[in-house]
Amino acid sequence: MPMPSIQRISESRRSFLWRTGGGLGGVALAQLLGAGRTLGADAPGSVAAAIPDGLRHHPVRAKRVIQLFMNGGASQMDLFDHKPELFRRHGEKFDPGNGEHVEAATSEPGKILKPPYEMRRHGQSGRWVSDLMPNLARHVDDLAFFMAMSSRTNVHGPGSFLMNTGFLLPGFPSFGSWVSYALGSESDNLPSFVVLPDARGLPYNQKGNFSAGFLPVQHQGTIIQSRPAAGDVPAEFVFGDLRPPPSARYITSASSGEGLDLLGRFNRAHQSENADDPRLEARIRAYELAAKMQLSAPEVLDLSGESDATRRLYGVDGPVTGDFGRRCLLARRLVERGVRCVQVWSGAGGPTNNWDNHANIAKELPPMCAATDQPVAALLSDLNARGMLEDTLVLWNTEFGRMPFSQSGDGRDHNGGTFVGWMAGAGVRPGVAYGSSDDWSWKAAQDVTTTYDFHATVLHLLGMDHHRLVYRHGGADRRLTDVHGEVVRAVLA
Repeated sequence: MPMPSIQRISESRRSFLWRTGGGLGGVALAQLLGAGRTLGADAPGSVAAAIPDGLRHHPVRAKRVIQLFMNGGASQMDLFDHKPELFRRHGEKFDPGNGEHVEAATSEPGKILKPPYEMRRHGQSGRWVSDLMPNLARHVDDLAFFMAMSSRTNVHGPGSFLMNTGFLLPGFPSFGSWVSYALGSESDNLPSFVVLPDARGLPYNQKGNFSAGFLPVQHQGTIIQSRPAAGDVPAEFVFGDLRPPPSARYITSASSGEGLDLLGRFNRAHQSENADDPRLEARIRAYELAAKMQLSAPEVLDLSGESDATRRLYGVDGPVTGDFGRRCLLARRLVERGVRCVQVWSGAGGPTNNWDNHANIAKELPPMCAATDQPVAALLSDLNARGMLEDTLVLWNTEFGRMPFSQSGDGRDHNGGTFVGWMAGAGVRPGVAYGSSDDWSWKAAQDVTTTYDFHATVLHLLGMDHHRLVYRHGGADRRLTDVHGEVVRAVLA
């Protein structure tokens, strides 16, 4: 029996998606492909973007990753970096004693400001953790702390880009996109990279933090907006546009079929003029996945089947922990079902509702900790109880830290000189702390970790050599770590 042609297989596949995915998905496909000027067809002879099938370079420790991103610059000396000098010299002029000129990003340097809340040692490792994070404090022996991270900038936009893409400027692929490109998804019906932003809004740089840049578009972060359940709706997550709205009576099976025929004619005409353009295949893959998600997403996003104990663990029903708790629980459900990388954001962009505590650290920091402490600890406990922490990597990051002196009396300004991050799970040596800042937590002093080093270490745990994970673009072999970065082996198990 003769084998069917590639063109016929593709047409059958997409016709099936049009029929089963609903007319709205098809209309959206036609509109978006047209808007992006990437109409064409995957006929014989077309060139598709190369999608590697598992670009692992050495034995893998982590199969998937969940990144918790504290948007705004979480204050390291108020959370994890205990500095007795700040308590002894509180209220004095900040003078590092070496004649170095002291500057701040947005203000005049104020007086030395001690942490307003107590910090205590926890666990066998004796790590310092603020009383604002009592739940996370119980997990310090499971974490590997990077105590001397350093950024090249103290401005939110570039700092967020650097921590998420490895570059200060827009246009480069995000960390999650690189993971998606290299490893793909373990599920046919879910994206490989999912982003769960704060319900109050997107972070600084908006969607630029999750962009695929010059990688094929299907590797960009799929954003799922969370909204609390309303009325009798059982699911805590409402995923919009899964079906045509009741007002769109013109979307019928017949109209969808006619739209598909019209799209096919446009495709053939455009393909004859752009046979070597790989973007169409990337777009088609993305929208095919969207059609599949019309069937898979409702089950994944519906938390009503979780036990009462699990809901209490994450604080899903709490007024303070509800939003972040729901998203942490959803992150576990997503990686459990094959999503490769999930990013959970705390804090929206802007002057408030985030970790950017310029005005009053004593009043602005506690609400952010209260919203995230229990859910983060719950995620670690839940993954461990399910045996998933053995091959799941959990990251806690922010774009930079805060200054040891005051701004406007009670706040703290941006500080790219030093900040703290941590990781836990697959392949991570638990209970260690790498590096240290100076006596003030002003600058990283010993065993400094750059964003490039952090990314190199994460890629290593995922089975990839950051030097070899490259993509040819603009005549250069681009990579997440640019031309920098070393694996921090001190935190590896």
